[in-house]
Amino acid sequence: MKVKHAVKITGSMTRTKKMPGLSYSLPAWECQTGGKLSLVPGTPCFGCYAKKGNYIRYPAIKKAQYYRLASLVHDSWVTAMVAQIKRQKYFRWHDAGDVQSPEHMQKILLVCRLTPGTRHWLPTQERPYLPAPEEVPDNLVIRLSGSKIDGPPPSAWKHTSSVVTTGASCPAPSQGGKCKECRACWTKSIKNVSYGKH
Repeated sequence: MKVKHAVKITGSMTRTKKMPGLSYSLPAWECQTGGKLSLVPGTPCFGCYAKKGNYIRYPAIKKAQYYRLASLVHDSWVTAMVAQIKRQKYFRWHDAGDVQSPEHMQKILLVCRLTPGTRHWLPTQERPYLPAPEEVPDNLVIRLSGSKIDGPPPSAWKHTSSVVTTGASCPAPSQGGKCKECRACWTKSIKNVSYGKH
C-alpha cells in the first residue's frame, strides 16, 4: 500500500521535535483511565498537557486526532499503519491519547510484528488492555504508567514509567526538551523510566 493511500485511511502520523521518529496521537479527551485520573490532583493526568496548548490552540490538531480515532475500525488499518511506520527506526504510540480496547491493542501488536525493523514504545494507563506478556513482540516496549506523582512504579507489569518531582531519569529537560541520543523508553533492559513533572 502506498503511503498516500494509507494516510487517507488512518490519518497522518505526528512528528515532534523531541523524539527520534514519528509518533501517533489520539484525542486525550477519549482516554478511559486517563480521563478519570485527569480529575484527581496528584496524578500525572491531572492538568493533562494534551488537553491544552497547541492541542486546543489549533483546531486542525484535534480534528486530526478524532479522524485517527474513527479509523481504528477500518478493515485496512493495520496495513495502512505498517505502510507509514515500516521505514522508521523508532516509533512512539500515543504522544496523546491511549489504547481504546483489547481489539485496538491486538492491532497494535500486529503492526509491531509486521514492522520488525522498527523499535516501538507504547506508554499506557490502560491496565485492562495489557496483552499477555508472551504476546509482546521483541521490538515493542509497553510501559505501564504510574498513577500517582512520586508514587512507586506499577508492580503489575515488567516495564513501567513514573512521574517524579525530583530525580527523573529522563534527560530531555536538560537537553532542550529532546531525546537526542537517549533511547531508554525503547530499551527493554531498562525496567522503569521516570519523567520530571511537566
